[in-house]
Amino acid sequence: LRELVRIGANRRHGERPGSRVLRQLERELAVIEKLDLAGYFLIVEDITSFATRNKILCQGRGSAANSAVCHALGITAVDPVRMDLLFERFLSEERGEWPDIDIDFPSGEQREKVIQYVFSKYGTSGSAMTANVITYQIKLAVREMGKVLGHAPEAIERLSKLVGRLDFPSRGRSGDPEFTARLREAKLDPEAPEVRHWIDLIDAVQGLPRHLGQHSGGIVIAAGRLDEVVPIEPATMAGRRIVQWDKEDCADLGIIKIDLLGLGMLAALEETLPLIARHEGVAVDLAALPPDDPETYAMMRRADTIGVFQIESRAQMATLPRLKPKNFYDLVVEIAIIRPGPIVGQMVHPYLNRRAGREPVEYPHESLRPILERTLGVPIFQEQLLRIAMTAAGFSGGEAEELRRAMGFKRSVERMDKIEARLRSGMRARGFTREAEDQIVLHISSFALYGFPESHSASFALIAYASAYLKRHHPAAFLVGLLRAQPMGFYNPATLVKDAQRHGVEVRPVDVLFSQEKSDLEPGRVMNERLSAAPAPPAVRIGLGAVGGLNRKTAERILTKRTTRAFENLGDFVRRVGPDRDELEALAELGALAGLHGAPLERRGALWQVAALERDPRSLFAGRAIARPAASKTHDVDGHVGGPANASPLRPLSALEETLADYRLAGLTTGVHVMAHLRERLDREGIVSAAQLREMPDGAFVRTAGHAIVRQRPGSAKGFCFVTLEDETGLANAVLTPDMAIRFRVPLHQAAMLVVEGPLQRVEGVIHVRAREVRALELGDEATLPASHDYR
Repeated sequence: LRELVRIGANRRHGERPGSRVLRQLERELAVIEKLDLAGYFLIVEDITSFATRNKILCQGRGSAANSAVCHALGITAVDPVRMDLLFERFLSEERGEWPDIDIDFPSGEQREKVIQYVFSKYGTSGSAMTANVITYQIKLAVREMGKVLGHAPEAIERLSKLVGRLDFPSRGRSGDPEFTARLREAKLDPEAPEVRHWIDLIDAVQGLPRHLGQHSGGIVIAAGRLDEVVPIEPATMAGRRIVQWDKEDCADLGIIKIDLLGLGMLAALEETLPLIARHEGVAVDLAALPPDDPETYAMMRRADTIGVFQIESRAQMATLPRLKPKNFYDLVVEIAIIRPGPIVGQMVHPYLNRRAGREPVEYPHESLRPILERTLGVPIFQEQLLRIAMTAAGFSGGEAEELRRAMGFKRSVERMDKIEARLRSGMRARGFTREAEDQIVLHISSFALYGFPESHSASFALIAYASAYLKRHHPAAFLVGLLRAQPMGFYNPATLVKDAQRHGVEVRPVDVLFSQEKSDLEPGRVMNERLSAAPAPPAVRIGLGAVGGLNRKTAERILTKRTTRAFENLGDFVRRVGPDRDELEALAELGALAGLHGAPLERRGALWQVAALERDPRSLFAGRAIARPAASKTHDVDGHVGGPANASPLRPLSALEETLADYRLAGLTTGVHVMAHLRERLDREGIVSAAQLREMPDGAFVRTAGHAIVRQRPGSAKGFCFVTLEDETGLANAVLTPDMAIRFRVPLHQAAMLVVEGPLQRVEGVIHVRAREVRALELGDEATLPASHDYR
């Protein structure tokens, strides 16, 4: 281990690392040696080295980023010496347990390669995934207790849709007025004995175990036979096996657990980099990105962060223009500050006010200045709270970590009372005032459960900066990376496509002549002939995989046959590919077959042509027209008869119908946004666009509308509901007070498109509409829009 650390330190810091680095490494190695943990670090280093050798992106995060040894071994990319991170947050002599190391890999096949490497190295009896205890939450309890009592499936489904764990407490629903109202909405009588029995059972099972599931990435490893300690069973997923204990059980028995987690953004970045190299001729190294790129940070300050890791949520977008990040540490703070701990502890506004110069920087005690100076006197990170306990009350590193653990999920009141008494006693002995004592205890009690470690935030900030840089400088490739890594992130593909188009990216629709299985880049068009010497930015082509209902094997046949010989016409396509009826009609309605006719074919005309084909590949007439339109001579699908190719007795699809077909069949459109079709009508009604909102003064009464793409009601928001609306010009945000959220619950949760009225609130460039009225914007009974990101 010492030799690997020496080699790694030279690689990270040069042939002669500074004395501060060497001292920290020696200190950490001494603790590791004393606790006999060298083997553990060698195991983790071996896993990350395997990923590096196989060009799999990986990054350690969590408290491991507090360790200079982990940094030297290449487990984490954060330099804890430079950032002055607290090693005791990761490992101390008092804790007497394995350190916790989480490693992120690209979700999907790449992560599975790493998991299978561990399984193969340690054998079927020496390694397995940890289990997860699945407990009853409100919706599951409603469904299963309803089945137990024999309630009608329709009633069970209605009630399960109307309840949510964010809306109600976990216990005592029988007396909760909101829950009673939901029962009545579900057409159930709260006073009926069978309904009361149902509610009692829902209350009784809350939080109880239901079954064992598979942990998202925890792997346990044993030197000998793990199956002699705990039963190992095959998982549902092929190639996986699990132990019958959860992670807490494994920790209690001292079994090594390493979390190998899948991160969607790493998968997106891994897809993006080769695209940039292949289509733009630029080799981008994530480890060597230009630091503090001005254009990237300017984009962040505008909250132009759709698709960017960690800072794309509504709350982050509302903070970015106020915090105004200019460098990497600002980004670390930005990621950490929008968490329930700082919000509940009322630390967000003091920090922003102090940063803007509206409030003086103050410290609870002068001795805490070195700890809180970088965050303007406001504790934002877990490490700061641990340092405060160590400085203000004389806690050892192990005692400070015990404080953090006491405030964890399974906290003990007696245990916390004992630690708080020790904390206050230490502060009094060091001359802290009662006011300072209360302030520090409040920070710890509100923050410790939900706060972010600085090391964790720094690890995430590296990925956030990389994704923001690629979005700013390589938007087309970044979009393709995001589309290939779906499902992930905060926004659906339809929103990602529209955002890219607003940034000048050309996005082309699905076409059987050009689309690959996944979305890809194609040579772009030179928009100005005078600048034709300059390379045109690449265009995005949506892949065949976006077509709902198109079998993957059919998509593969399209690519194989097209590579062998170009398709001559629709009949040739059908004969050689052999799609079934539903697949062919979906491709026709999407316009993906238009190029097979030479001249573009209107979508309903394509459906008309498709309807005339013999589809049975066993038939002598496969791919040929067997029924002829009587209206006029037309091209048949093989082009033997003259006539207009688009001839069809059917009315062509309207522009709105084409957009809705795109959403229904592919989940996105490369044409205009659905709201653009309604803009003329909305203008007559005085409903303004998202872009127009940005030009209106604070306090103006406005009406705006859009597709509801995000609905949120965070537990720290005291019942406030936040809705993000998208139109053809961008995003608009609406805020509903708790009473308004209840009053407009039906349109809020059941309508895909909303009209919101209320006063405009403008604070430091952040704009919200404080909703006074909310109603559905109707498109028609059969309109299907992309699903929104609700309450996650």
